[in-house]
Amino acid sequence: MATAKTNPKVDAFIEREGKWKEEFKRLRAISLNCQLTEELKWGCPCYTSQGKNIVLIHGFKEYCAVLFHKGALLSDPDKVLIQQTENVQSARQIRFTTVQDVEKLESIVQAYIYEAIEAERSGLTVEFKAPTEFAMAEEFQAKLDEVAGLKDAFEALTPGRQRAYLLHFSDPKTSKTRAARVEKYIPKILEGKGLYD
Repeated sequence: MATAKTNPKVDAFIEREGKWKEEFKRLRAISLNCQLTEELKWGCPCYTSQGKNIVLIHGFKEYCAVLFHKGALLSDPDKVLIQQTENVQSARQIRFTTVQDVEKLESIVQAYIYEAIEAERSGLTVEFKAPTEFAMAEEFQAKLDEVAGLKDAFEALTPGRQRAYLLHFSDPKTSKTRAARVEKYIPKILEGKGLYD
């Protein structure tokens, strides 16, 4: 089977990479051998099938990873998938610290990619928690009750945007920091914009 076509934007990305260049090259080869389309999304190599995101390759200080966008749907018989944080609902990673790690897990990564492609083709979806299931910072609740139109504007946001705000507002340990975050983002919520818009 022929390898899928490379993308010049990903070529440039890998050439600029310092720490994880060899690992990225191997992960790229595995992804392309699975006949995925190569793109650059969110500043990282992303591999798609029929326009749907399957995997993303990204690097961190301590490790690099292949991220399965709907990894929560994968069976993970080899127990290699990692949930980045407790708030990540769909994505799962396989992490690497050396090119030898990548080579050792190559057949597993490839099998998981094929499973992810099949999950996408069959229309499987991840069941996300509703925004109401996330903790709401008291400081934000007070502003929802106090500021005219804020509650309606917040409820008009997509569930993903609501979740992002709820997590961002409830994360700080001190009330002062939570209140400052809420104040900072009230105008964006009133404009119908998400945290990262």
